[in-house]
Amino acid sequence: MNSNRRNFIQSLGFGLAGLGVSGQALANEVLPSGTTQDQADDQILFVGDNIAIVNTEHGKVRGFILRDIHTFLGIPYGADTSGKNRFMPPLKPEKWTEIRPALWWGNTAPQIMEKRYANTYASFVDHWNYDDVSEDCLRVNVWTPAIDKQKRPVLVWLHGGGFTNGNAIEQDGYHGENIARLGNMVFCSLNHRLGPLGYSHLAAAGGHLASGNVGNLDMILALEWVKNNIANFGGDPNNVTIMGQSGGGSKVTTLMNMPAAKGLFHKGVVLSGGSLRGANREYAEKLGVQIMKEAGLKNGEIEKLQQIPWLEYIDIADRAVKQMADEAKRLNVVRGGFSPVADGIYLNDSEFFSNSNDFSSDIPLMICSTFNEQSPSRTDASLENVSIADVEEKIKPRFGDKSGEIVEAYSKNFPKARPIEIWSMIISNRKNAVSIADAKAAQGKTPVYIAWYGWQPPLFDGRIRAFHCDDICFWFYNTDVMLTHTGGGKRPKALSEKMAKSLINFTKSGNPNGGGLPNWKAYTKQNGETMILDDVPVLANDPDREARKALA
Repeated sequence: MNSNRRNFIQSLGFGLAGLGVSGQALANEVLPSGTTQDQADDQILFVGDNIAIVNTEHGKVRGFILRDIHTFLGIPYGADTSGKNRFMPPLKPEKWTEIRPALWWGNTAPQIMEKRYANTYASFVDHWNYDDVSEDCLRVNVWTPAIDKQKRPVLVWLHGGGFTNGNAIEQDGYHGENIARLGNMVFCSLNHRLGPLGYSHLAAAGGHLASGNVGNLDMILALEWVKNNIANFGGDPNNVTIMGQSGGGSKVTTLMNMPAAKGLFHKGVVLSGGSLRGANREYAEKLGVQIMKEAGLKNGEIEKLQQIPWLEYIDIADRAVKQMADEAKRLNVVRGGFSPVADGIYLNDSEFFSNSNDFSSDIPLMICSTFNEQSPSRTDASLENVSIADVEEKIKPRFGDKSGEIVEAYSKNFPKARPIEIWSMIISNRKNAVSIADAKAAQGKTPVYIAWYGWQPPLFDGRIRAFHCDDICFWFYNTDVMLTHTGGGKRPKALSEKMAKSLINFTKSGNPNGGGLPNWKAYTKQNGETMILDDVPVLANDPDREARKALA
């Protein structure tokens, strides 16, 4: 491959894993003018007037073919959310008559971009990708092996960043090309409203009852788009899995508890995140009223609030959060701010998965967290030499008088772990992951599978450890794309192949077995069956149970 072609493909934001495929993807396409079949067999990227054209309910789109994978970027699934559409349930986009190019990412949802790349280490490790920022951000990306009627399983990726930051392609490891090829599946990712523009609950201030959940309603509209259109991309609308990491994990659990999402997806995957309850409605309503005060408006003047430039509005909303700090404490709200609201209408106001008759009980769930969601010594080598006594002091701000008991419990549970590793595991504990697994398993209708990712990257002198986000590229067979998370090479790819194939099997049948990992038993509260993901994966029974008891 010549250097000009390599540079062009890299400029598209794709990695170079999986080269060497032929032009066979053109079997159902028209060869570009002047291209012979022999040339096509040696060509890697195809784009042209008659290449990768698909009809959607809103109009035709034209993508491109890269290494035999049909790729469509930035397809509108919803209308512009600015102006009169701000704080309102999303609308479908207007139809278009010309073939719309789907060759580049959609706009990033409004969020604070200032100093996004200020942390050199974070920018390097996560290799952030951000595009233009706009309220016209309801876009979906699609990777598919072919445009046919094969009805492949569909995986929909919900990005991390809490409910405040991020986008569908912020990391190279999010790309769907490699897993689409490996699993003969369709991969989708999407952008939706975030932060105050997605979750300002203005019902008590004269706004729409749905205003505190419109960011999640965007995702539901995107899933409706998948249901109505994905068959044209070679996917099966009756076999859809939603998957998210960190804040994206909470997007999965909230969608599983929104009545309007019923029937739109059939399996769920939660990585390093997830929630068991929506935001406190009383707090959210009072925050909405406070926003109007900060904006100098009266309740009911929502139209004026809709006209404020989005960056100015975010600043107003953030000031309101600060003003609500005392009220948050009174209501025992641990995290103030903006996230889906447990209003009892759009989002269940009870604990998630507490109702065995809810549609969520019919959805198999896979959960994974990492050993070292936080690694204190990642950029500070001196912390590698902390003592056990130092660890006890370091965690006191978070755990108070229980710090000594917790350190002792983890030290006994993991006797070979160094103090810095004990520290990292304590602050990265998987209590939330297990709580979600317990709640889901209690529904009793479909299995839940739980994993604990412990693969240690050979980066930053080994101090980076099995960190938050590191497992994503393993699940998506992207270890040679996301080099800043893995280092690349045979070692990470060997584990990645097992993880990716297990995920693929889960999307097909709701059971991850057969992908190369040991026999993966469904989770039970009694045994705590947990797949340890490392160079040599093993299934263990609740490997940190005794340590976790101290966290209670």
